[in-house]
Amino acid sequence: MKQTLFLLACMCIIMAGSAPANAQEQRNPTVVPVLLRGPYLQVATSNSIIIRWRTTTMTRSVVNYGTAANQLESTAQEPALTFEHQVKLTGLTPRTRYYYAIGGGHGAMIQGDSNNHFVTLPVPGTEGAYRIGVFGDCGNNSTRQRDVRDQVEKYIANKPMDAWILLGDNAYTYGQDPEFQEKFFNIYKDDLLKKYAVFPSPGNHDYNDLYQFKATAQTTHDIAYYHNFSMPTEGEAGGVPSHTQAFYSFDIGNIHFLSLDSYGKEDNATRLYDTTGAQVQWIKKDLEAFKNTKRGWVIAYWHHPPYTMGSHNSDREGELVQIRQNFIRILERYGVDLILCGHSHLYERSRLMKGHYGMEATFDSSKHVLDHSTALYDGSEDACPYIKDGNNTGTVYVVTGSAGASGNKQMTYPHNAMYYSNYEIGGASMLEVDSNRLELKWICADGQIRDHFVMMKDVNKHQVIHAKKGEKLTLTASFIGEYKWKGQKKATSRSLQVTPKAGKTVYEVEDVYNCVKDVFEVNVK
Repeated sequence: MKQTLFLLACMCIIMAGSAPANAQEQRNPTVVPVLLRGPYLQVATSNSIIIRWRTTTMTRSVVNYGTAANQLESTAQEPALTFEHQVKLTGLTPRTRYYYAIGGGHGAMIQGDSNNHFVTLPVPGTEGAYRIGVFGDCGNNSTRQRDVRDQVEKYIANKPMDAWILLGDNAYTYGQDPEFQEKFFNIYKDDLLKKYAVFPSPGNHDYNDLYQFKATAQTTHDIAYYHNFSMPTEGEAGGVPSHTQAFYSFDIGNIHFLSLDSYGKEDNATRLYDTTGAQVQWIKKDLEAFKNTKRGWVIAYWHHPPYTMGSHNSDREGELVQIRQNFIRILERYGVDLILCGHSHLYERSRLMKGHYGMEATFDSSKHVLDHSTALYDGSEDACPYIKDGNNTGTVYVVTGSAGASGNKQMTYPHNAMYYSNYEIGGASMLEVDSNRLELKWICADGQIRDHFVMMKDVNKHQVIHAKKGEKLTLTASFIGEYKWKGQKKATSRSLQVTPKAGKTVYEVEDVYNCVKDVFEVNVK
């Protein structure tokens, strides 16, 4: 009996002594995976986001996150062993900053400090101030690519973006996975990718696969681009579900975006310019649904531009000609405000225009330009903002395809439809929307903003207000800018508080450049 008790006691001592070693082994794995790619943010919404990364070894996918850098109290995970990690965070609060750390569980954190953070998007339709970066033809690992990146990061240092979009040719020359690693993910990993969700569109170089598969890539979509990015295909970020990564829509506040595919084929045959094809039929459904909401801006982006005389010629290249002749009239019909493209390695920008679908020589500014202003909105001559009328007519076309790639010009450069063109220096664009005011800025590789324009909607209001005697009213201008209230020399804010006398009193507010004016007719009984 004593011998049995002695043996049991020894076993207990041995087991007790081994427990800390096992616990320590769990806390500190012998093999810690090395981060190869990311983290990068995808499919952002007002209450969710996907965080992706790649590791050298197969491991679990774990994200710890929270609203304070030192309090990552929540966890999301995917338990399957993998090199390619995708974790979706759900139940988030709109317009809230979250910090995060990525790892493989059991304390094996790979990356996570105060620089790993993101801000959730606003609820779709919400008016506010938003900033979206626009990078076209960026992925070539050039000095220009790094210079443009650095200037964008400097610009947003004190005024962060909400997201950024890609206009195609994201990895030169063949769109292979190693090229994406070297020329895209490695370039943007330290700031942009880990903080701001990216919403891509494909270019011809993303489809430019090698060997015999190059001929089939347009149809199969089996290319690195679709493996490397996640897209909101089920309408989870706003818009009508597309059920395909090739094209999709999403909302950032009161801005509705359509990311389109101008190179791939749908239904094994149709392209973007085939108006009976699957992509165009979805576009019509999506724009019709958004039209019924009547709640903001509509921006479409894809790779091949309908107007350009830079490194590509929109009079000679069949894809560009057919997009212009067959497709863009559909977007104009639905009142799309802005169209962004790449492919041509320069920056070009039109005025507010409509109805030009022919060759460059047929462009007639008296017929096709709806507003001859420069829209610089800086007090210079003919510089008032473009104002969309009640029918939401007119579109501005921008080619911004020099965030990495460089090119030359055509013999007929600049294109007749373009107010401003520049092929000599690279840049990316920054889209800034504040409620019913939209501004686009072209940020160049040397930090200069060489072009910008302003567009407004739902301004120049004439309101008739009925009030009671002695009632205090707050009158608010319909536009974003600087203000002059007629007869109120000291009033320079957007709103004015008044207590009108009996009868009719008219109040007027203008911007400082005399471009926009609201009239308030107040009738007091």
